[in-house]
Amino acid sequence: MTAEVAPADPAERRGTRVDGVDVIGALSPSRVGDFLNCPLLYRFRSIDRLPEPASPAAVRGTLVHRVLEQLFDLPAADRLPERAELLIEPAWAELQEAEPALAEMFGNDVSQIAAWLVSCRDSLRTYFDLEDPTRLEPADRELYVETLTDARVLLRGGVDRVDVAPDGAIRVVDYKTGPSPGERWEGKALFQLKFYALALWRMRGVVPSMLQLIYLGNREVLRYEPDEQDLLATERKVLAVWDAIRTATEQQEFLPRPGAGCRWCTHQDLCPAYGGTPPPWPARLDQPPAESSGESSG
Repeated sequence: MTAEVAPADPAERRGTRVDGVDVIGALSPSRVGDFLNCPLLYRFRSIDRLPEPASPAAVRGTLVHRVLEQLFDLPAADRLPERAELLIEPAWAELQEAEPALAEMFGNDVSQIAAWLVSCRDSLRTYFDLEDPTRLEPADRELYVETLTDARVLLRGGVDRVDVAPDGAIRVVDYKTGPSPGERWEGKALFQLKFYALALWRMRGVVPSMLQLIYLGNREVLRYEPDEQDLLATERKVLAVWDAIRTATEQQEFLPRPGAGCRWCTHQDLCPAYGGTPPPWPARLDQPPAESSGESSG
């Protein structure tokens, strides 16, 4: 039996109020990415809320993120590779307790679980090759960010780590357990961090000076220095996506966009591009659904 979990979307908002303003909806970087990659995938995840099989790669990302979060709870001198490894088993038990379906992800095959945990240890060892956590004191970890645009669309998400220098300069850091993308895809990879930087700018009045993606899959670090124009362009892009979602919702038409990502999609049997038929349109919806702050830990 394959473990299934619903796409993370726990904090819905529709027509609620934030500081006296009616919010028409909300978006996270993941859901913006879903719509840009394939509008039908956005519908399956955000409107139909179809369950998806738990992915060992995605859960490895969640586990590694959790261990790195806990690592920085330790005194600086104790943030060593061997201490990180000791955190893996308890963190895995914690995840299974929170989502019992994860226990079935490997069909209860002990050897597969053991091999997977080895891959988690390998990712953590790589982290120590790229950064020295004994020299870092993050200002925030797993930080929830939220800002309301003039269009009354709430932008929200969770940032892996925020570092603040003595001069107030902000660095936004995101961990990825997979490999870095090629140059052609760097813009898509950076979009998530630009989204977070936009939210932090609105919240704190300071444009982050550095965006940093740490790829544990192939030991690479991608850095980018944004400016106000970058972040304003990001806001325009997000609002354009929201307008497209509203139009698709009004027309009840979210079209598939076949591409390389189809090979990993678990909804092919419902996709017209593969001869399938989407489920009936939910009668409860008359506007775009509000999105969660939940982000995948890639």
